[in-house]
Amino acid sequence: MLLRHFNFQASKGFVPLLFAQFLSALADNALLFAAIALLAQLNAPQWHQPLLLQFFVISYIILAPFVGGIADAYSKGQVMFYANTIKFIGCISILLGMQPLYAYAIVGVGAAAYSPAKYGILTELLPPEELVMANGWMEGSTVFAIILGSIIGGALSQFDPFVAVIIISGLYLLAAIFNRYIPLLPVDHKLTKKNPLFMMRDFWQAFKVLWKDPEGQLSLAVTTLFWGAGASLRLIAIAWAGYALHFNLEESTRLTAAVAFGIAIGSIIAARYISLKDSVKILPAGIVMGGFVMTVSLIHDWATASLVFLFIGALSGFFIVPLNALLQYRGHLLIGAGHSIAVQNFNENIGILLLSGTYTWMVREEFSINTIIVLLGIFVSTTMLAIYKHYKNIIKL
Repeated sequence: MLLRHFNFQASKGFVPLLFAQFLSALADNALLFAAIALLAQLNAPQWHQPLLLQFFVISYIILAPFVGGIADAYSKGQVMFYANTIKFIGCISILLGMQPLYAYAIVGVGAAAYSPAKYGILTELLPPEELVMANGWMEGSTVFAIILGSIIGGALSQFDPFVAVIIISGLYLLAAIFNRYIPLLPVDHKLTKKNPLFMMRDFWQAFKVLWKDPEGQLSLAVTTLFWGAGASLRLIAIAWAGYALHFNLEESTRLTAAVAFGIAIGSIIAARYISLKDSVKILPAGIVMGGFVMTVSLIHDWATASLVFLFIGALSGFFIVPLNALLQYRGHLLIGAGHSIAVQNFNENIGILLLSGTYTWMVREEFSINTIIVLLGIFVSTTMLAIYKHYKNIIKL
């Protein structure tokens, strides 16, 4: 077990943190599929399904100037608890009759506040030499939550979407219980002022500092691309499975689970074998990943599709975990962990908004799903190649 390598005194709060964020992420992902099923039940247009993702991530962009400062100005465990409560309110809103797009947007508000705290607290709980390993466990558990969330959300939604939402509400409550076992830690990089204008200027300063740092700039560029492409791929996989394999929603979620399982494998390998100082050497994995995405358009059977999606996920996890750790480490040194994650979320969710928005537009304009897949694969490979060529001259790879 990788956890045995942690120093117990330094990481005694890591296990409840891992369970709390796993349960909260499980609920987030299950709710996505429940919301998709509810939109279908309401006879909403097909392009409303990828629109769900945009309603979710817009909060990350709008609230980015504030959530990082809040995460650094208060105990991060408490911030996680209150952010999880907002997610619970969004989930309950669906049961009270709110349109799924708007309710999922409320959950997005909670998720935007939750993320800087859950990742930022790692640099306070653990020494730098354990950050890659901790990120491997965090990403692995998040991906496991995506796998289970996809399966649970898809299965329950085929039975009854409203029953699914009730069960998901219970998951948020269970996450809150584990959250209470995360230790209260000293406040890091506390804000001198808390008025909104100051926080916006403070965020902009943090944004500039991280983008001017060569290692911060590299990791921001790659993680922005990864999350934008990865979030779009989840929705594209569901649409492709329905078109090419004639799968329903429950069956289609198995492909997203294959990607997630691959990410878990890649994350664990990276956590075991890639050190923080070697994190920039694995960029070519992203170029290869784009090639695998393109091959999906040639597949016509479930077994081959599962294998290809597994490889896509493994390559993703292998290169994203070390770069996440590098970004957290540089951010912690330069601007504070919460500020760093808020800047990261701001950039990554702009990537998600742009790429999922492009996908939504292509669905509305009736592009074929295979054309969409090929275009995504070309975009990922060419962008990663450009990043690799640019930064190998700046940072010694």
